[in-house]
Amino acid sequence: MPVSRSKNLIKYVAPTILSSCAFFLFTIVDAIFLGHGVGTDALGAINLAMPFVMIVNALFMLATIGGITIAAIRFGRGDTEGASNSFMHAVTGALVIAVLLSIAGVFFTEPLTRLLGANNTFHHMVSEYLFWYSVFIIPSGLSVVLQGFARNDGAPGLVSVVVILSTVLNIFGDWLLIFPMQMGMKGAAIATGVSQTAAMAIMLVHFLRRKGKLVIGRFKPNGALFGKIAVRGLPETLAQFATPVATLCMNYILLREIGDIGVNAYSIISYAATFSVAVFMGSSEGLQPLFGQSYGAKNDEDLKYYFRAGTLINLCGSILITVALLYVGDSICALFGADAQTLAFTVEHLPQYAWGFIFMAVNTMISAYLYSTKRTKEALVLNVLHSFILNSLTIILLPSILGSGVIWYTFGIYEILVLVLAVALVKKSEQFGVVYC
Repeated sequence: MPVSRSKNLIKYVAPTILSSCAFFLFTIVDAIFLGHGVGTDALGAINLAMPFVMIVNALFMLATIGGITIAAIRFGRGDTEGASNSFMHAVTGALVIAVLLSIAGVFFTEPLTRLLGANNTFHHMVSEYLFWYSVFIIPSGLSVVLQGFARNDGAPGLVSVVVILSTVLNIFGDWLLIFPMQMGMKGAAIATGVSQTAAMAIMLVHFLRRKGKLVIGRFKPNGALFGKIAVRGLPETLAQFATPVATLCMNYILLREIGDIGVNAYSIISYAATFSVAVFMGSSEGLQPLFGQSYGAKNDEDLKYYFRAGTLINLCGSILITVALLYVGDSICALFGADAQTLAFTVEHLPQYAWGFIFMAVNTMISAYLYSTKRTKEALVLNVLHSFILNSLTIILLPSILGSGVIWYTFGIYEILVLVLAVALVKKSEQFGVVYC
């Protein structure tokens, strides 16, 4: 049994971490090419646009995570037909969400740009990026949901290959559109959109050719199942809001307390630390099918094993990468092409921010464990407090009380508070053991 568990960990977690790292390269590569091809202010502009991009991705989690959580549990029970039904409902839900978001981004670009806090320095660049990003929201959203289900349908390796191929396409597109064709922010957004469209096309072929148990076909819409998917996906959707909410608050405080250089530096710091995010997000996504299948089969030993293993992977991985950032952070920051003043400012404050990822890594795994095992109430409590209350209050209030010097430490501070809450919720929900239903 332990050997089988180890093989499952390698099969699901390793390729998912790899694909997650490749996915995070999308935004990193955009920033690197924009920093060198457009200038330092382009880094600030992409950072100001990121909350909208993150909110879009968070809303896709409503259908994706909700659907795959139900499908994984049904697979664990041997109900393949029920899993396929969940798949078709989730894809339909994601398509509706994508259409609405694309309309909002294309036709309401200017109000969104102002809402994101772009001042005169950044306004045009942010607006341009948002418009062209929104043009491709539909294929991007379908790509996300199809990859999530393929991972649960026994094809995590295929998902990794697709993500890597689309990342390579994005890198080439960034180079072509930003440098030879001089398309700036517009070029970066189009390159990302085209690469995501290619990923969607490959994933569609997988399902249309019926390579796994899940198939695309006719289904009878069920309002109750749509609602169930939304409820199951809501905790992770709220969790995904943590980063855009924190980014909005940080951008506001940095513009108020420090100015444009603070926003530009925060953009570089966010990108430099994303490989830590990629590792623990990848391991959490990779373990989600194993959590769900173990829960569906009512296998307490496997469930506990995967939770301990996932927590250890996230903890050790985030520590190693955070320590590495302290030693090579200056070299990584230099990749983004910032001017000398911004680069020096960024390197100074990177260590004050990066340590928070150690605690965020554990919080991410606990959240995945809760929503994958039907503890929706606990996951909702955790993610509402994390994504909307503890992070925003910490970022906004502490600099007002302790001064601007604490701004860069606020991320780690609120992640510690969230960890205390997360551990308490797990212990309370398992006071008499895991409840299977």
